[in-house]
Amino acid sequence: MPPRHATATTAAEEKPQRFVFVLLENFTLLSFASAIESLRIANRMADRRIYDWIVVGEGGETVPCSAGAQFKLDGDLGELGRDDTVMLCGGIDVQAATTKKVLSWLRREARKGLRVGGLCTAAYTMARAGLLDDKKATIHWENQDSFAEEFQDVTLTKSVFVVDGNRMTTAGGTSSIDLMLKLIADGHGEDLANLVADQLIYSSIRTDQDTQRLSVPTRIGVRHPKLSQVIQMMEQAIEEPISPSVLAKNVGMSTRQLERLFRRYLSRSPKRYYMELRLQKARNLLMQTDMSVINVALACGFASPSHFSKCYRAHYDTTPYRERGSHATRLSI
Repeated sequence: MPPRHATATTAAEEKPQRFVFVLLENFTLLSFASAIESLRIANRMADRRIYDWIVVGEGGETVPCSAGAQFKLDGDLGELGRDDTVMLCGGIDVQAATTKKVLSWLRREARKGLRVGGLCTAAYTMARAGLLDDKKATIHWENQDSFAEEFQDVTLTKSVFVVDGNRMTTAGGTSSIDLMLKLIADGHGEDLANLVADQLIYSSIRTDQDTQRLSVPTRIGVRHPKLSQVIQMMEQAIEEPISPSVLAKNVGMSTRQLERLFRRYLSRSPKRYYMELRLQKARNLLMQTDMSVINVALACGFASPSHFSKCYRAHYDTTPYRERGSHATRLSI
């Protein structure tokens, strides 16, 4: 019996599938490189060109990645073919990189029915263009809070990648590899996808059922089941914080036992740890959305803006208003 990828590719031998990589300003190099290298290696393993690609962007000349390196583009945002696959490559400050020109071009091309994907934070650009309405999607975990607040018509998941119809999104980093391996397997068979994974020294291929963040025990460096349960409950109830007594009761402990558990393993009280989680979300919302400070406070469980400002200043040594202002200044430089 011939290899699976050999039989699957016979129908596609005449014309390579073309990917159009759109580099947004300050895109993440790892996400882009992971995707394009997967295609290059697929061509090599198939011993013919099953994929083509071009790299474009606004202005058509050069664009910087988040590491500062400049990339020469093949061209501007132009007319695409109906069989092209668009891959938007996002990174830091994706809101600033999502310009009116990018959005109008993306909406126009998407009307042709072609596939559109967003790597790393580019799900934001897709959502702004209306391409993810009533779709499932994912985005880098650091941007999840702000995305969920801004795009309530999108079903946000914590998966490493999501394919919903002709829309694709990834969580960033090496998750581009997982998405590309799925596309390679769908188009040319799992044998070829496995060969590509081997070449990438990628020994654990993830699916859309895998989540992007480490488990709580791995993240905090502590394998205590009840502590992990409490932290998960905290992370899922930021807007309406749960009292330590209720948290303790939910895992079959007394409040005093819970207090000792946090002191022993995390060197802080449950209340302090919970506060840090809420303030971390608040900082993400301040820097990644245009939500008012009052709405940010409410979204993070603070009933009083003055109490929010006091807690924020104690933790970050600046006020929420100054944080928002200094971030806006950095974006305009």
